[in-house]
Amino acid sequence: MIDKFNGIIYLIVFIVHFLGCGIYAYQMIINNKKFRAKFEMDETATPVMRMIGASFLGSLLMALYIMFVRPGGVEGAWAFFNLVFVQNLSIFIVNTYSIKIDKTGVKNDSNEGVIAPLVFTILSAVLIYGLSDKIYY
Repeated sequence: MIDKFNGIIYLIVFIVHFLGCGIYAYQMIINNKKFRAKFEMDETATPVMRMIGASFLGSLLMALYIMFVRPGGVEGAWAFFNLVFVQNLSIFIVNTYSIKIDKTGVKNDSNEGVIAPLVFTILSAVLIYGLSDKIYY
């Protein structure tokens, strides 16, 4: 498995990135009430949060498929990695605008909404760079 990821470093980055996606999926879909309380959102945010959580869940499921089921592993999976990067970057940009500039509806201006997507963006960029010889064959 380590060979599929060009070494242990990129395997660890892959696991950390998608473990983070799994944590956010869990918080937004299952542990929604606690997550809303943390950011001072009322229950009307639940459907939208679960929809976003489902997007994280989809990425996690695809990552598990690539890691354990897909015969070629990451080979030729450029579309998945690029989509994840663009999603992470978009979330970072939108959250930065929403939390730091616009502030409409923002009761808790926690930096988690900016820092977490920035970390995910960096991790996904590192994966694309480190796996480019395999994903763009």
